[in-house]
Amino acid sequence: MHNSPELVEKNPALSFKPFSEEYLADPYRVFSLIREAKPVFYDEEIGYWVVSRYADVRECFRDQERFSAAITLDQLKPLAPEALQVLVDSGVVPGSALVNEDPPTHAQRRKRLMVAFTPQRIRATEPRIREFVRGYIDRIVARGSADLVRDLVWDVPALVAFHFTGIPEDEVELCKGFATSYALFNWGYPSQEEQLRLSRKLADYWRYATMHIERLSRNLGDDFISEMIRGHLEDGELFDRNYLVWMMMNFTFAGHETTTAASANMFRALLENRAQWEALVADPSLIPNAVEECLRYSSSVVAWRRTTKVPVEIDGEAIPAGANLLILNGSANHDANEFAQPETLDIRRSNANRNLSFGFGAHLCMGAPVARLEMRIMLEELTARLPHLQLVQPQDFRFSANTSFRGPSSVLVEWDASRNPEPAQAA
Repeated sequence: MHNSPELVEKNPALSFKPFSEEYLADPYRVFSLIREAKPVFYDEEIGYWVVSRYADVRECFRDQERFSAAITLDQLKPLAPEALQVLVDSGVVPGSALVNEDPPTHAQRRKRLMVAFTPQRIRATEPRIREFVRGYIDRIVARGSADLVRDLVWDVPALVAFHFTGIPEDEVELCKGFATSYALFNWGYPSQEEQLRLSRKLADYWRYATMHIERLSRNLGDDFISEMIRGHLEDGELFDRNYLVWMMMNFTFAGHETTTAASANMFRALLENRAQWEALVADPSLIPNAVEECLRYSSSVVAWRRTTKVPVEIDGEAIPAGANLLILNGSANHDANEFAQPETLDIRRSNANRNLSFGFGAHLCMGAPVARLEMRIMLEELTARLPHLQLVQPQDFRFSANTSFRGPSSVLVEWDASRNPEPAQAA
């Protein structure tokens, strides 16, 4: 049922329908209405307080004394008994995974795991990532058309994420399907039948992750999961065996799904704003800031979750302790109080790096530097090798029906292969 335009104008919160096709296609129009007229409101459909302005969203991330991360990985829709039974029968044991932890445990575990994400280690991955990207572009460059999601940005982040987790390349295909399933399972509103199907997939991946950790334990490498296992061997109370499994599952999801969506959003945004694309082709030094601006303009994470530890007041709204909050990163990134002309894509924007796409504060995404590196390399390679790339017109962009993760399922592009800068690759 659609509310009348008059009702929506009086109360823009009524247009917040996070699983509707209209909202999924363009949540930023709704965000703009909410920020102006009702920046904080309670949504009865999902049972969450919705927070939309930059300063408030940033504070929810920053203040761990008042806002808890504990609900971050909870299912938005409670599991049906049949779906829950699948997990029980499969031995899946619910647990935490850094992203949903509070002090002091979160800080202790994060400090131990950050050794896997030093600047030196991340820089060392650049040649491998560039090799992945160039290899995938080699497959399409003479073709004249492609789906950038299917042919590039779905696979490259998966290869990188699984490289960081020590998963062999011949097992990558086995793991990739988990990402989109997990987004719908935790942050969507699946039917009972869908919950049952998704529970089976989750159980399968739980078994795989358990096997992989046991395998790595016998031959530790220099990957993120091996580092966790070393932490477990050093201090079994800090990292127990169950924790290792949950961390692996969540890390592979975050490293794959969010970077895929962010990259797809980036290419769509730049190709829809052709002058910005042409500026990058002419001056590649603008690319790092363009990545930040694309993260701001079209985030792959448009909403995150917190719960109140104590009664709080946000924008004049009194919110009780124990209340669930949906904090809108995507809306915060379009707040005119922080970003001038926020609906305009500007690759030269001086404060683009203040976006909240990767969170803020103690829970700032550990893998953010890796995602930025991947996006930069993909943009460098495509602007150099296919500068005349353009979007297929017309095309419909489709999005997964969940509250938090947003990226188009396809980005169709075309080009005249006879104009490729590398003649040997031209058709």
